[in-house]
Amino acid sequence: MKYKEISHWSHPHQGLKFGYAEVPFKCDGCKEVGIGSSYKCGGAACDFDLHTHCAVPSPTLVHPFYPKCAFQFLSRPPGAEARCCNACERRVTGFVYHCKLCGFDLHPCCAKLPMLHHDSDIKLFLYAKVTAPCHRCGRKGRSWSYRSSCKKYNLHVACVMDMLVDSWHELYNGGGEGVRRVPSLKATLETHVNHTKTKGGKAKKCCEMAGLALQFVVSAILGDPTTLIAGLVGSLMSK
Repeated sequence: MKYKEISHWSHPHQGLKFGYAEVPFKCDGCKEVGIGSSYKCGGAACDFDLHTHCAVPSPTLVHPFYPKCAFQFLSRPPGAEARCCNACERRVTGFVYHCKLCGFDLHPCCAKLPMLHHDSDIKLFLYAKVTAPCHRCGRKGRSWSYRSSCKKYNLHVACVMDMLVDSWHELYNGGGEGVRRVPSLKATLETHVNHTKTKGGKAKKCCEMAGLALQFVVSAILGDPTTLIAGLVGSLMSK
C-alpha cells in the first residue's frame, strides 16, 4: 500500500512524501541503490530517501524459497559479524529481513522480488538455484536467478547488482555530484548481450529479448518493478 505522506521512525524530524525519482538514489534504510517510487524528505536541504519496501515494510515475512523460515524486519543486521543477503550476495548494512532460526538475511527489495514477470514478449521466473550458466558471468549457481520460460535467458540477481555498482560507482563512494548524474547503462547492456550466443538473423531478436530481461531485473532490484521504471531503464540503456 502506498501513502502520499508518512512519518517514519528513522527520520522523525519531518514527514516523508511519496514520489518518483528519475535519478538513482541511495536508500537511507537498507543503504542500497534505488530508482523510481520512493519516500523522500520534503525539506529542501535534506537528502533522505527510502525505498517503498523500506519505508512501509512488513513486520514479518515468509518467503517461498524458505518456507520454514520466519523473517523479521530489523533496522540493522544482528551481531557484530559481517552479513550478506542470501538473494544478491551483497553486504547487509542497513534494514534487513532476518531469520533468527536459520540465520538467513534478505535486503527488503530482494525479499520482495517478484516470483514471476510476464509481458507480451518474455516470461521470467525467479529461482533460488539454476543449473544453467548465467548470461552475464557464464557461471552456474551463485545467487538467485531470473530465468525465461524458454530457458534461453538466465541472469543472476548478484550479477545484475554488480553491473549496477559498476555503472553507478560514485553512489557507493560518497557520491558528490556523481550521485545525481543520470547513468548510461549502454555498456552494461552490451556486455550482457555479448554473453548471449547468437547467429545470423536471430541476433537482433536475441538482443531485444536479452534487453527486456535485463530491464525487468534491474527495475525489480531497484525496488520498483513497474512498466514506468522498466521503460526508464530501457531509455537509459539506449543512451
